[in-house]
Amino acid sequence: MATNYEITRNQMRGEFVKYDQENMIRKFSLRNDASYIYINFMSREYRIDRKTGVVEWSENDFSTSVEADFNESMTIYDILCYSKDDCSLSGNFCPVNLLKGTVKTSGSGSNLFQNAAGSFSGKQKELECVCSFLGDDPGLKGDVAVKLYPFPFLPVILQFWEADDDFPARLNFLFDENTLDYMHFETVFFMTGHILKRIGEMMRSNAL
Repeated sequence: MATNYEITRNQMRGEFVKYDQENMIRKFSLRNDASYIYINFMSREYRIDRKTGVVEWSENDFSTSVEADFNESMTIYDILCYSKDDCSLSGNFCPVNLLKGTVKTSGSGSNLFQNAAGSFSGKQKELECVCSFLGDDPGLKGDVAVKLYPFPFLPVILQFWEADDDFPARLNFLFDENTLDYMHFETVFFMTGHILKRIGEMMRSNAL
């Protein structure tokens, strides 16, 4: 039986095909052909079936493919269907609670990533290796700090502090202030969920 996540993802396929695909392609300069639109997400190639809306990824130029999960699919659908025609980056990074278009709150949302921070604790070298492959040095504080490119046109900064005698491991994300020009607020968490999953998979596999 399909889960609620799978049902929602599958419903979005039908919504995707209602949108102007040529506009998506122009906006983000996406590779495409008669059957698919292609987009890179966390250094992995994805394709969206132009007739069915099914999202798949591959690591061998689609000789074989895997259907994208909820976080992957929903993030890609939102980027392509919702993003503003004039979306552009500000170059200024901030916590999720300070994104333009949100109601400002006192918390940064960093506690949402505490489980992931704990999973990275004691594995700083492995995390550094994966992050150096996936992104650039942002010149910010952190035992590990990296500017990632979940999409080639949308950067995200990850900062990690290892646990010590006084504090548990900490993980923080910073986003371009204009991120909500590209996706809905809740999709920011779908995207970060996939970022963490992808990093974790690469750390475990050592496949760099």
